Amino acid sequence: MGFISVLDVFSIGVGPSSSHTVGPMRAARRFLIEVKERELFEDIEQIKIELYGSLAMTGKGHATDIALLLGLEGESPEGVDPESIAPRVEAIRSRKMLNLFGRRTISFDPEQDIHFLMGKRLPFHSNAMRMRAYDKQGRQLHSQLYYSVGGGFVIDQEEATRGAAAPIKEEHPIPYPFQTAEELLNHCKRERKQIWEIVWENETSRRTEAQIKAGIFRIWDVMQESVKRGLAATGELPGGLEVKRRASQIYQSLLASKDKIGEDPTLVMEWVSVYALAVNEENAAGGRVVTAPTNGSAGVIPAILHYAKQFIPTFSDEGVVVFFLTAAAMAILYKHGASLSAAEMGCQGEIGVSSSMAAAGLTALLGGTVEQIENGAEIAMEHHLGMTCDPVAGLVQIPCIERNTMGAIKAITAARLALRGDGQHRVYLDAVIRAMRETGENMKSIYKETSEGGLALQVSVGVPSC
Repeated sequence: MGFISVLDVFSIGVGPSSSHTVGPMRAARRFLIEVKERELFEDIEQIKIELYGSLAMTGKGHATDIALLLGLEGESPEGVDPESIAPRVEAIRSRKMLNLFGRRTISFDPEQDIHFLMGKRLPFHSNAMRMRAYDKQGRQLHSQLYYSVGGGFVIDQEEATRGAAAPIKEEHPIPYPFQTAEELLNHCKRERKQIWEIVWENETSRRTEAQIKAGIFRIWDVMQESVKRGLAATGELPGGLEVKRRASQIYQSLLASKDKIGEDPTLVMEWVSVYALAVNEENAAGGRVVTAPTNGSAGVIPAILHYAKQFIPTFSDEGVVVFFLTAAAMAILYKHGASLSAAEMGCQGEIGVSSSMAAAGLTALLGGTVEQIENGAEIAMEHHLGMTCDPVAGLVQIPCIERNTMGAIKAITAARLALRGDGQHRVYLDAVIRAMRETGENMKSIYKETSEGGLALQVSVGVPSC
């Protein structure tokens, strides 16, 4: 696993899922690029796709097939216009034609050419997809197996095999490499730097300061826009669960309320919750969000930053940079030590990680020490251990949307607890990451983004529960 940038951890895309939507879109586009590099693009007459594991089980509800169609037409999660998706997909399905990169039209019937292989799982990772291209004689031009490993990250079979065998040697190594919290904290102590400063030094070894700041503020702008859209939108979310968007109504109710936060401090929690709801309703509707570190957990960090902006007097642009760099460091630790994929770890790998990242970022923004930051991240994850991923009807709606509110509130609690301490504690972050990985590995597959167990079996689609 090579260098992971803050701009990789926080990537701009569309909903509803980073592993099932963003990843497959990137994989499909990458597949066509590989064919072009082999100078076989003009020979393509047919493409077939096979989906395995969690992609097969919940891919329909997570818009995996839609993402693949867009990727094959050359779209990227960062560049696609969310408003154009529905009419484009309808056109592809009705005409049974794909326009590859806007240059070459081939016959393609999504119902026949995308195969959801239910119950079949490949060894390396549950989120696997195999793509094949053929010429007009039916000869295979190119075949590739991809894994969507969480947070929108995609690797192919060769990368999966190589990564399992030995770590990647960087041609231009970063100044402060780390894979564990112990290594990160040792850098901080030796260099007398904060966590964000260590990450900053690594980032500036690859990009200019202006590029990094521009990227971070672009991410923050998109987060703010997703909150704004979510607070304004009304109606019902797609997918058949008849879930109504609540953020707008709650927001208007809070604005109209005569209650004062000084008289009832718990109102702060309502504001945090409505920010998280707004983002994840946007995500569930297929809107533009920031993967943070996944789409299913995209609301936690925007909610915490909006909390800081509204309720912390010292909030500033400099604080935003500190927050993102610190949070990114935590995501890197989880990616190295466990996984960001709910198909591997359950929801502890999504909401748990985002809450841990947010707790660390908030503790740093509030002036916490390196030890307090590590403690805040640890507290947040410790109390998400064992969380299952059991989306009803395979949709990123129930319980996913509300879980972002819980993750955000836990992040604030964890940060505040850490700041009240001296940084010394019994359970350290590396230990909780190891526990998370062990828990995820021992968790039954029915609780890992397959909708075969847990809450997913307790709610009848289209029938209100008691």
